Amino acid sequence: MSRVWNFSAGPAALPEEVLRQAAEEMLDWHGAGMGVMEMSHRGKAFMSIAEAAAADLRELLAVPDNYRILFMQGGAIAQNAIIPLNLLGERKVADYVVTGAWSQKSQKEARKYAEVNIAASSEASGFDRVPALQDWQLSADPAYVFVCTNETIGGVEYPFEPDLARIGRAEVPLVADMSSHLLSRVIDVSRYGVIFGGAQKNIGPAGLTLVIVREDLLGRALPLCPSAFDYKTVAEAGSMYNTPPTYAIYIAGLVFQWIKRQGGVAAIEARNIAKARLLYDYLDGSGFYENRVDPACRSRMNVSFFLKDESLNDAFLEGAQQAGLAQLKGHKSVGGMRASIYNAMPIEGVAALIDYMKTFAARYG
Repeated sequence: MSRVWNFSAGPAALPEEVLRQAAEEMLDWHGAGMGVMEMSHRGKAFMSIAEAAAADLRELLAVPDNYRILFMQGGAIAQNAIIPLNLLGERKVADYVVTGAWSQKSQKEARKYAEVNIAASSEASGFDRVPALQDWQLSADPAYVFVCTNETIGGVEYPFEPDLARIGRAEVPLVADMSSHLLSRVIDVSRYGVIFGGAQKNIGPAGLTLVIVREDLLGRALPLCPSAFDYKTVAEAGSMYNTPPTYAIYIAGLVFQWIKRQGGVAAIEARNIAKARLLYDYLDGSGFYENRVDPACRSRMNVSFFLKDESLNDAFLEGAQQAGLAQLKGHKSVGGMRASIYNAMPIEGVAALIDYMKTFAARYG
């Protein structure tokens, strides 16, 4: 069996040892005589899996006791509606910081339920940066402020953790879509009211959505909010109000254990910094490729780049596939190339990509 270097933005590569463990346990989990995907979600076996996964995630991110961890479905796109449905309460306005395609999509969805104030946007510069915190213009009484801290498509990542207390708005809940870099870097959970993310980047297979919500924000759902999307209902049911994505939770739990064996999130972050620096340094010095994101806001997870002669794009992608480098085509909305180098991508994979890029540039440059 020959595995490629998988640079897909998601569903994305998983740690090989996690996949091997899952394969070994496919037919018989710990002597249960059945696999995890066959288990009752309310049976003792699966309940132990879910409880361990939640506990490991709480430990990895140092989640405070006054936050609940929810296992939900629908992905980050569903959360774009679930957030206003849960947090608006009696308020009418929500503030959004728009830094790329995903936060743009988020604010458009929120307009179905709320008045939206664009507190800051980098659209004028082509979504190549994150607006400085001091430039955010919050509305008078917003229900929450929404950010997407890593834009998967454009490759823009917040170089700072937003702290609304610094601009005198500590009372406003900060909501963050962290789908494509959750568990890739150390974060201060206490700065946020809600953190959410689809699992299919750094955590596991598609189908699971993680939500970390501060307890004082529970119980605010609008009457029209579906029960399965009401954070309070889901929390009170221990994420078992409806049948959860059991196998995805199991794989996520294996990934959490893998991260702990690597030394935790701080150790993973150090590796991610090294991988990203290696690739960006090559891009900047190549003369053949370019990255168009402000260097201060470049994503460690999703490295977008362009060939200066874009007529060579097809040849580049065909050669990459032949070299065992998969899923490098950029998103259709922006073009170019994109290398997603999530936690499971070792530095050897990044080195293999750079070697191919050097060879291609030497041939066509």
